[in-house]
Amino acid sequence: MFIEQPSKWLRWLYPKALWRMDENDHSVYITFDDGPIPESTPFLLKTLRDFDVKATFFVVGDNVRKYPELYQQIIDEGHRVGNHTFNHIGGARHSIRTYEKNVQQCDDLIHSDLFRPPHGWMRPTQYHRYKNKYRIVMWDLVTRDYSKLLSPYDVVRNIHRYARNGSIITFHDSLKSIDKLYFALPASLRFLKSQGYKFKVFD
Repeated sequence: MFIEQPSKWLRWLYPKALWRMDENDHSVYITFDDGPIPESTPFLLKTLRDFDVKATFFVVGDNVRKYPELYQQIIDEGHRVGNHTFNHIGGARHSIRTYEKNVQQCDDLIHSDLFRPPHGWMRPTQYHRYKNKYRIVMWDLVTRDYSKLLSPYDVVRNIHRYARNGSIITFHDSLKSIDKLYFALPASLRFLKSQGYKFKVFD
């Protein structure tokens, strides 16, 4: 079963992570994982610019290394960036030392205080290493734009159904998602604006 919103046990597992911001604030936080890449990042940036929205990009260090001009464009256009490891590695499949080295490789490039573990998962020992070094940003709503089982309209429906005050909303800056996002991203931003939401990035 796919879950757009995280379960209570997952929030309990990482209690100091950011799952949702102020529930009394009529704002949302748009985030993108996995980029930058030339096939999708330029479209995402143009769409955000067209809607006058700032977002947070959780970047993969190796993509920053390969496409430094795209990474710099993210920065120049006023968006926030966060660490998503150097090679998008999962914490469960790698030793603490390997994982830590991979996170540090990304940090050496972007120097961000924000971190999001790939796949939204890491070992408790890894979490305890990073909870005081970084602001660990998880999510309140995963759009599932990467899923082959969903259409672009399904992605937008997830926004309609699950977005709420303080939502941290996750899209993906990836080849798996971009075909859906040509429709789903502007449609989602248009809907959120029509509902009066403000768009914020992490301080």
